[in-house]
Order: sequence, then structure tokens, then C-alpha cells
Amino acid sequence: MILKDTIVALATPSGAGAIAIIRLSGKDAISIAEKQFKSISGKLLSKQQTHTIHLGHVIDDSIILDEVLVSLFKNPNSYTGENVVEISCHGSNYIQQEIIQLFLRKGCRMANAGEFTLRAFLNGKLDLSQAEAVADLIASDNAASHQIAMQQMRGGFSSEIAKLRVELLNFASLIELELDFSEEDVEFADRTQFKALITRINFVLKRLIDSFAVGNVIKNGIPVAIVGEPNVGKSTLLNALLNEERAIVSEIAGTTRDTIEDEITIGGFGFRFIDTAGIRETEDVVESIGIKKTFEKIEQAQVVVYLFEADVISNDSEKSHNIQLEIEKIKNKYPQKPLLTVANKVDKVDDTNLAKLNTEIEDIYLLSAKTGLGVEQLTNTLLNLINTGALRNNETIVTNSRHYDALLKSFEEIQKVKEGLETNLSGDLLAIDIRQALYHFGEITGEITNDDLLGNIFANFCIGK
Repeated sequence: MILKDTIVALATPSGAGAIAIIRLSGKDAISIAEKQFKSISGKLLSKQQTHTIHLGHVIDDSIILDEVLVSLFKNPNSYTGENVVEISCHGSNYIQQEIIQLFLRKGCRMANAGEFTLRAFLNGKLDLSQAEAVADLIASDNAASHQIAMQQMRGGFSSEIAKLRVELLNFASLIELELDFSEEDVEFADRTQFKALITRINFVLKRLIDSFAVGNVIKNGIPVAIVGEPNVGKSTLLNALLNEERAIVSEIAGTTRDTIEDEITIGGFGFRFIDTAGIRETEDVVESIGIKKTFEKIEQAQVVVYLFEADVISNDSEKSHNIQLEIEKIKNKYPQKPLLTVANKVDKVDDTNLAKLNTEIEDIYLLSAKTGLGVEQLTNTLLNLINTGALRNNETIVTNSRHYDALLKSFEEIQKVKEGLETNLSGDLLAIDIRQALYHFGEITGEITNDDLLGNIFANFCIGK
């Protein structure tokens, strides 16, 4: 895939604003822009130094379209590794389109989604995992996902994989060399050192694979299902967490008949709260569908918040018993999911009954969603459930499903190499497994790729990036 033409696109979001930036990239970017730009100083763009800014006008024949600032980046010292021109114009929709249409008529082509970053990859300015991190950085909507994307874009993940690949490649070369001298029965690759390397690679791969569980929820938000019987205050709690009237609140049981979802950032991490239909026996067809969806959301959630009314324990022993059975049922069905048991409406209960609550149900959280009492303690607990150690220590965290899949395949091949070394497998068979592991390493950084893969990755980018 060799791209030689010059592309143009709007690099800022579409719509009216104070300014807009139109980006050109390609061998002829400067010469095309120069013909349509008249500098205030009268200087030609092609004669100017790279990384300079010039004031002037974009002109279509004799018509001035706008007064602009032109930023000049000459190859190879640009984002794409090609000549790049960025035109900062006024943010009128009309002006943007007039300038873009002008350059399309003068020899440019409209850029495809992610094509500027694709060219940066093809020209060696970024490896593939760094290029994918650009999209993650643009999509980041909280501090944690931003930190992970920045760490990956700086090459943290790539450098770990590249280092392992180089060391494995060195040993692979020695084993391949042994095959050329098979009749002499010589051993160039020290098997003890090779076993130590495979053990270390095994450890690193397992750590990266395990990090995906954390990285995936950080990137996509931690889903939290709020469940319980009807009219216990689930919607009120959702509104209190979001600090807005997101869900309809009513004294009528069964008001929420479908799931309601919204996101909020707590301590730099995204949480997706899901208010579900109340769980109860009902003959209402619509409500039954909502209750079915409730159990589907529990399956999908990372954390479950079980809500009940605080005064139930003291006023209704049968209902209290049923609540405790329901809590045990959820714990047994989803043993790996953190379950937070929350007594709501504590503002209606006296101190004696609050003490009774604490003795009858273990690890209970007391709150009043209506007044906000205890809501902050609940959000702090949710935050503590996330394994943030790796993030705090600035370790590499995998968030990309493609990388995760390649790591799993690499791990599988390394396991085969490890077993081969332990059973004294012949060098030619060892070499096959090593080559496969190297192949999957190369898939991550883009040393091994194809046009279909690149098309799938960059199709998810916005146009202009």
C-alpha cells in the first residue's frame, strides 16, 4: 500500500466555530497550497523553513475566500512523514467548504477516515499499536483511559513487545543456524539461557493478557447494575449518582419497565450505571419483559448494587427473609461479581433499627438516595473495587481486542516452545513454534500486516485524523 497523492480534509469537528483547521498531506501539498495562498509578506511557502506559520489569504482566482494562518511542516518532520500544510481559517461552514472544494479542484483528493494516521504508519512515524492509540486518545473521556492511551502512544506497549521479539529473534537465528550444521551435531543456542528467556517472555505475556480485564473496563466504562424490588429507590439512586433527574421517580411500584443507562466519571474512571426494572412476580407483560432485561444486565455488569428499603428489616420479617435469600441467590449465581448490599431510605429509620440492620446483613451500606446521605461512601467503594495498581505504577495495560487476541496466540506458541525445550524437541520443530510466536508479535506492532487489516483499523478513525 503506497499512497502518493495529496489528500485534504477538515481536521477540526464539522460545524460553525471560531476557527477551523484544514489539513493537506502529500508530496505536492506545499506546491498546491502555495498557488492558492498569498502571504502578507509576499514570500513563497516553498521557500520557507519547516515548522513556521504564515499570515495571508486563500484566493480562488481573484476572489479572497478568507484571511488565514498557514502552518508548514516539511517532510520528513511532520505527523505523516510527508509535506503537510494546515490552514487555520474562520469557522464558518461556508468558508470551510469553499476552501476544501478549492483544493479538490486544484489536485487534492478527499482523505479517507484515518488516512493521515495511516500515512504516518506507512512512513514509519508510528507503529501500528501507536497508531491505534491515537484513536483511543481521541475517544478517551476520562483520566484513566486518557492515561492508558498516552502511555501506548508514547510506545510503552510497543517497546515491551519489540524487546521480547528481538531477543526471541536472536535465539531463533541461532537455532536456524544449527539446522545448517545438523550433520556436525553442534549447538549454537545455549538451552539454559533460552529456557530463562522463554520463562521471562511467558511471565510478561501473562501479565499483559491479565491486564486486559482491567483495561477493557477502563476503556469502555465499568457497568454497574442497580437491582432490587420495585419502589425501593433505584431510580432515585441513579439520579443521585448522576446528579440529575435522569430517571422518572414515582411512588407507583413498577415505574421503571426498561433499563435506563447513563455514564459518570468517578475519580478519573468511567462508570456506566444501569437502572433496572424492579424484580417481582407480575402478570403485566411489559413489566415482565423489563424484569427479564434486568437479569440480562446483571449478567453484563461488572458490579451489582442490590437495593432494598431500610425499614423492611424491622417492619416485615417475611420480606426481610426474602431479601436475604435474594442476596444469597445473586452471590451464589455470580460469585466473581462484587455485590454491594445497600439499605436505602435510612432517613425514615431510627438508630435502633439501623443497628439491627448492621447485625442482620453483613457488609451493608446505609444511604438515603433522596437526601444524598451515604452516596459519596458508595461511590468511593465502587472506585476501590477497580484494580488501579497497574495504572498508578504506569504499567502497560492492554485495552485493544486485536492486541489481546495476538497476545493469546503468542502465549500459546511460547507454551509450545517451553514444552519443546523441556522434552528436548528437535531444533527444526522448535523453530516452527518460534516463527509463529514471532509472527504474532509482529502483528501487534505492524511489522506483519495486510491491507485488509489496515483497512479495518483505520476505518474506525475520524476523517481528518
